[in-house]
Amino acid sequence: MQSTTTPADEKSANEEPTTQERLATFTYRGWFFLCRAERIDDQTYRPVVRCEAREGKGEDIELPNDTSEASYATEAEALRHAEQQAVRWVHDRTGDGRGQA
Repeated sequence: MQSTTTPADEKSANEEPTTQERLATFTYRGWFFLCRAERIDDQTYRPVVRCEAREGKGEDIELPNDTSEASYATEAEALRHAEQQAVRWVHDRTGDGRGQA
């Protein structure tokens, strides 16, 4: 899995320093995912998972929120949940259905 950092906001002359957003990318059983932790407020994050389309096969898919616990205290927790959600999503589509690796 790779992690990259991208600017979340453009910086103007009167703003605070640019905030950074971590983006975790990985491939699992032939599916490619982009996972990020979206800041909800000053103290919480929500996991966001995007499945990139396979070559010439459909469109990118943003996975729906899969938990009633929609926020996490840290960016790392939200990213971990996003990665676990992606793995479960693949298992649900490949016949395993258990959501376990």
